[in-house]
Amino acid sequence: MKSPLNTVKSKFGEKAKLVAAVEKLATDDLWVSRTNKDKGLAHVSNAKLLRLHATFTEVKEKFGTRAKLIDAICDLEKRTKDAGYKTRLEAYPVPRLYDMWRMATRRAKVQAAKPAAPKAEKKPAKKAAPKKTAKKAEAK
Repeated sequence: MKSPLNTVKSKFGEKAKLVAAVEKLATDDLWVSRTNKDKGLAHVSNAKLLRLHATFTEVKEKFGTRAKLIDAICDLEKRTKDAGYKTRLEAYPVPRLYDMWRMATRRAKVQAAKPAAPKAEKKPAKKAAPKKTAKKAEAK
């Protein structure tokens, strides 16, 4: 497996080009700005930049915007009418949302593959007769 530096050099040539590629993808449609304004993305590690670039690229191809990704998560979770859940998801960054979407699709596939088991009828539990203690037995 290549190191992150070797991967950056082979795919982008230098780190500045990778940073430019991530910044190009990090528009208002996808990006929740949480970076330090003084340092920016230039001081982020190569591995994290590569992950960000891969995630943003996939989300851009599959969904286009964060809003569509959030809608897809709500659809998979069957919570389309839950406004509070949707506003909470809007605060999450794209990598976290993309992970949530991947896990929700896995759960949906597993639930679709599993046949619905018939619910067993609950039998009423038999109540045990109260045990007589030694004091009660002596009193009678």
